[in-house]
Amino acid sequence: MGNRYLCLALCLCALIPSMLDAASDGLLRINMKKRPLDVNSIKAARKESKYVNGLKNTPHGLSDGNEDVVPLVNYLDAQYYGEISIGSPPQTFTVIFDTGSSNLWVPSSKCIFSIACYFHNRFKGTKSSTYTKIGDNLQINYGSGSISGFSSKDTVQVGDICVEDQDFIEVTKEGSLAFPVWYNMVEQGLVKEQVFSFWLNRNEADEEGGELVFGGVDPNHFIGEHSYVPVTRKGYWQFNMGDFLIGNQSTGFCEGGCAAIVDSGTSLLAGPTAVVTEINYAIGGEGVLSSECKTLVTEYGDMIWDLLVSGVTPGKVCSEAGLCFSDGRQSVSSNIETVVGKENDGLGDTVLCEACEMAVVWMQNQLRQSATKEAVLSYVNKLCESIPSPAGESVIDCNTLHKMPNVSFTIGEKLYTLTPEQYILKTGEGAATVCISGFMALDMPPPTGPLWILGDVFMGVYHTVFDYGNLQLGFAKSA
Repeated sequence: MGNRYLCLALCLCALIPSMLDAASDGLLRINMKKRPLDVNSIKAARKESKYVNGLKNTPHGLSDGNEDVVPLVNYLDAQYYGEISIGSPPQTFTVIFDTGSSNLWVPSSKCIFSIACYFHNRFKGTKSSTYTKIGDNLQINYGSGSISGFSSKDTVQVGDICVEDQDFIEVTKEGSLAFPVWYNMVEQGLVKEQVFSFWLNRNEADEEGGELVFGGVDPNHFIGEHSYVPVTRKGYWQFNMGDFLIGNQSTGFCEGGCAAIVDSGTSLLAGPTAVVTEINYAIGGEGVLSSECKTLVTEYGDMIWDLLVSGVTPGKVCSEAGLCFSDGRQSVSSNIETVVGKENDGLGDTVLCEACEMAVVWMQNQLRQSATKEAVLSYVNKLCESIPSPAGESVIDCNTLHKMPNVSFTIGEKLYTLTPEQYILKTGEGAATVCISGFMALDMPPPTGPLWILGDVFMGVYHTVFDYGNLQLGFAKSA
């Protein structure tokens, strides 16, 4: 009976705006929680990149009523999740509030052949008086797997907001869960401003994992003022990013601009393989040795150097060397899947082409610093050892954090810096402590790529405002 009254109360809060001011600051909150950290879970989290097989294509908006705050849970400093309820009376589910996704999924009571479903609450439509089965069979493929089920409609409660007639998918074969009720919040006038904001607490010792705020921002969550940049692609929270720096040195990779996405559903920082390899080298990350990369340096390093020095356009060097097709196919910023990911698939020529184009990026950057030929080839050879593994794990010596450089993103002509303590994930205690890089390699083909994805590692340091009404993103230091 208590659940029945809870559902009624929450729905009344959505229908009577004055009741939403019950909190002293007028905000409605969804809190976050925490779970223990372990290495295997971190590795699993790193594999959850939904962008590997292409970006999802539905934009995300927010609401139009009072501000609502959803408490979030900090999982491994890698995922942040919170609770929602579906149905009347409400059935509670834990979901990832994912700005990079556009679908609401929950396991169905009809999910009986998928082991994963037995580890989560399952939705029972027959127990909800507001439930409607639509029945369309659906399947969506993500980089980490696929989910299948059927479409339904019911009342969804997020914090103190009650969204009526929300479409969602009842999963009968479970994989990753995603979340998207923003549009209906806007259309049903459930929050005052078309803005939502994330505060992700990176302090593992704190019980509170963070908060998701609907309809505005909580001034206690950030320091100073937000700096805003326009959204450049409505289908995603995408914007233009400038140069990326390791220490105070430009990598040269995004000097002409790169596309970037802020995504609360991505645990780490994902970027082009060529740049992530340089980061791994700078921080002492131990990647997987690519024999093809080293072979390239040994057999073609001198030729690539000579072509660059003679003035050949970097984009044509590898075709001039006979390692890539002359039409420019397989560019570093277009279709690299990570050299080591193709070592055993019989595509030796393709791998050498990709290795060549990474080497060109690295050499070109060193040439700007007037390095000698011997020094450049030695540097590139060492970078080969730091190419990320296919699963993305890069283990770091925890005792060297004080020697590691800061890294900086240029956004709207302003630098957003992360310290080693902020971009390195730690697990364990004492001698059992393990440190893992917060960077993972991800290469998107054009026109989508090259692309950076600024996930929870970035959002934990910089409070992020998603301004749907003005199509802009705001960043300020987290409090």
